[in-house]
Amino acid sequence: MPLYNTLTVGSSIKVYIWKIEEPENELADGIELTPHCQNRMAGMKSEMHRRGFLSIRHLMSEAGYVDADLYYDEVGKPHLNDGKHISITHSNQFTGIIVSENDEVGIDIEKQRDKILRIAHKFTPIEEYRTIANTEALIRKLTVVWGCKESLYKIYAEKGLSFLHHIVIKDFSLMDDFTTGEVLYQGNKTNFDIRFLEFEGFTCVYAIRLTNN
Repeated sequence: MPLYNTLTVGSSIKVYIWKIEEPENELADGIELTPHCQNRMAGMKSEMHRRGFLSIRHLMSEAGYVDADLYYDEVGKPHLNDGKHISITHSNQFTGIIVSENDEVGIDIEKQRDKILRIAHKFTPIEEYRTIANTEALIRKLTVVWGCKESLYKIYAEKGLSFLHHIVIKDFSLMDDFTTGEVLYQGNKTNFDIRFLEFEGFTCVYAIRLTNN
């Protein structure tokens, strides 16, 4: 079972990453889905999506949960029945979850692709990156920025929130593994700590909502 990585963040937050290498029937073995999730998976035309869906249930098992412990609210944000916080991500052959006892958290995994160069202006002021001459470094940095904003969006979960206009990520170096972010929305400011890591051409970002706002 390819649990790819486990990260412990302080005493109350853990990140679990899975690399999907098993066939669907092997991933399905031992996983009991609720009727709702059985219907969801039955509607997935992509085998990779179904394998990702099942691998996330294996990650939940690593964290001590089963499918019935998970539910989604009206905006699609996942929650755990015991009141702990969870966020979920899937990108190609990698899936990930982050579970926190106390703090709201978000996670995102993205494949590093040159497509991000074409869409960057939609989620960040691209002129801020003109000094990065190396295309590979630019793709990597923009992928982190996108992952940061996606993670914050998953935590904040408000319709109308704009990546470009409402979410600000503090500049960082790829040599580091952390930055900070802010959501400025409807007169409120919320602060976040953010960590990131890279592996096999992918970027994983996870964020923690700070409570002293």
